[in-house]
Amino acid sequence: MHRVMVHQANYDNCRVAVDRAFDLFPLEITGKKVLVKPNALRASNPEQGIVTHHAVIRAIIEKLEESSPAEIIVGDNPGMMSYGANEKTFQQTGLMEAAKGHYRNIGSEAVEVDFAPKFLDRISVSRAVLEADVVISVPKFKTHGLTIITGAIKNSYGIIPGALKAKLHQKTGEAVRFSEMLVEVFRLKVPDLCIVDAVLGMEGNGPASNDLRQIGQIMASDNAVALDATMARMMGLDPQGLPFLEMARQTGLGDYNADSIEIVGDLPILSNFKLPPKARTVPTGAGEFFASRIRLRPRADKELCTGCETCVEQCPVSALSMVNDFPEVDPELCIACFCCQEMCPEMAIQLR
Repeated sequence: MHRVMVHQANYDNCRVAVDRAFDLFPLEITGKKVLVKPNALRASNPEQGIVTHHAVIRAIIEKLEESSPAEIIVGDNPGMMSYGANEKTFQQTGLMEAAKGHYRNIGSEAVEVDFAPKFLDRISVSRAVLEADVVISVPKFKTHGLTIITGAIKNSYGIIPGALKAKLHQKTGEAVRFSEMLVEVFRLKVPDLCIVDAVLGMEGNGPASNDLRQIGQIMASDNAVALDATMARMMGLDPQGLPFLEMARQTGLGDYNADSIEIVGDLPILSNFKLPPKARTVPTGAGEFFASRIRLRPRADKELCTGCETCVEQCPVSALSMVNDFPEVDPELCIACFCCQEMCPEMAIQLR
């Protein structure tokens, strides 16, 4: 039986929920090397709700400091493929200050490990992740254009340095293969504890959307499958329709069935929660949803686009180019990975 904590919280009092998570899922961290991995997708302001809020990270760091670990490391590999992306992301989001001196650019040193040959024989993983005795994953409660939700399992994608993530997008191409690859990455270093920032969530076409939702919860579990399944149910989804959860269950990483999960707290079901287009057909129409991901193509909103070319620079297959100072997509080259939408600083990319 898995347990998932759902605890009411805001960013002023989230330390109470963090303490409760550590009580329910105790960790032996005295003298250990502990890695705290937020979702630090890209540089953004805290009120945009794109990354794990700095108040939650600060609460976790303060809790850890009281437990005498040998070392605390706070780090992630943002999606941006550019020099200085890590520091810029952590500075602008407030995560750098929240880390209280424990921040490290974990993308600066990586180790090659065996991977799944159907994608790549070997991949690089941040050395700090592999060498950590304890890993605490701190995702954000959000939707995602490829996987419908992004939670604990998807957050592990950040253990891979930025440029390689783009290569894996290129190798997987479509949503179901991408989900399978995510599970393979997650298996490389399964977190010991997952704490979800569900105070301010994101709905609609995440993981970088203007559609924010006040949820007012901190969630936690020592099993990512059960945690993500609980997030899905809160959004009004049947976890069975999410390929990455079914693949994780088949691999023995956990169970998404409701009778296998004990909810510690009250589970709110979010009414009229906005999901990515066609996602409400899951699971009976799961095939149609994931087929629709392949058909979608990015299009920039001319009123929002500033011509910064970030989308062009971040496209893993060079499907975008500037035409008359405006990004346009080559539909034949586009693999519908939606990196452009995730990375656009103005949230100007729409999927149509």
